[in-house]
Amino acid sequence: MRKFRIQSFVLILLAFVLGFSEFIIVGILDDIAQQFSVDISVVGYLVTIFALVYAVSTPIVTSLIKSNLYRALLLLLGIFTFGNLLTAVSPTYSVLVISRVVTAIVSGAAISLAMTFATVIAPLERRAWLVSWIFSGFSIASVFGVPLGTWISTTFGWRETFYTITAFSVLTFILVIRFLPRDLEQAKSSGIRDQFVIFKDPRILLSVAVAMFSLAGVYVFYTYLRPILSQTLNYAPSMITLMLTIYGIMSLFSNQYSGKIADNRGLKAMPTVYVIELLALGAMPLLLNSKIIGTIDVMLVGALMYLINSPVQLHILSVAEHDYPQAMVLASSLNSIFANFGISLGSAVGGIVVSNFGIQNVGFGGSIFTLITLIAVIMLNKTNDKHISE
Repeated sequence: MRKFRIQSFVLILLAFVLGFSEFIIVGILDDIAQQFSVDISVVGYLVTIFALVYAVSTPIVTSLIKSNLYRALLLLLGIFTFGNLLTAVSPTYSVLVISRVVTAIVSGAAISLAMTFATVIAPLERRAWLVSWIFSGFSIASVFGVPLGTWISTTFGWRETFYTITAFSVLTFILVIRFLPRDLEQAKSSGIRDQFVIFKDPRILLSVAVAMFSLAGVYVFYTYLRPILSQTLNYAPSMITLMLTIYGIMSLFSNQYSGKIADNRGLKAMPTVYVIELLALGAMPLLLNSKIIGTIDVMLVGALMYLINSPVQLHILSVAEHDYPQAMVLASSLNSIFANFGISLGSAVGGIVVSNFGIQNVGFGGSIFTLITLIAVIMLNKTNDKHISE
């Protein structure tokens, strides 16, 4: 049991470091823009570029991983560490963009390998717990890593923030060498096509649709959380950090409770969740007129946003484990791949809503994607029931 706990800590730390690197740009936009004399809106595209490269490259990189997953993880971590170090020493903005692309290319494959290791090292009854905690590593990065990195950037400079991420990366690399199993192999496949056959399964297609549209719905709103708090709900600047922290804690709860859902009803519970989210987002334009009720509604969305993570992740892994063992690593990455597509889609649509209808209506825009998610998860449950009965 002690060995399992240490290995679990290593995988959670890995998720934290990956999340720290991905999310930190939001907290240091101003400092980077000032350093390179670039407009802040241009620097903001680093977030979009990272998400798109992450989503597009992950299935390609994972499909190229042939056998020993331990060595593959070390290689990916080595490239990840180099990418963050390159960011820290970037002499120009162009080099910084390249460094972020390098980091994004390997980040998705690294977390998919972490999920694959989790299915091996965790007993069946602890699998949902570990998967939910690995997802929570990203929430912890958002709640604690980003404020830490922002403080370091403000106090010492943004380069020191990436030196800190590099140090965490080296520590994670060492712990992976020391504690993770070295003999984990992926089932042999005849090639990339043999792995991508998983996309012919309607259970997989519906699962990734749920993962994508679920986060798309939330990110229409979440991308503009800070101005909603400051401009629409009129919180003082001194209260913004506290409110963002509370929202982060709600999202951490969301990831944790997703593990309990996966242990019990799983995907069967999700239609109820999406009905509540649909109402919370759809009513948001009206509820934001009240500071107290609007704040409760915002925090409710935070508590709902990641409940799908563990149920859909374990469902995808279960399908792959039984029917597509040659595509286990690719399957492990599908949730994060399509979640990032959802982030890009939701943030883009959020921008359109804000430009044309005002920031108060982002919730209604997000509710459209939540409705699509509700329909998709109902279809997924029916497809699963049909598959079981055959």
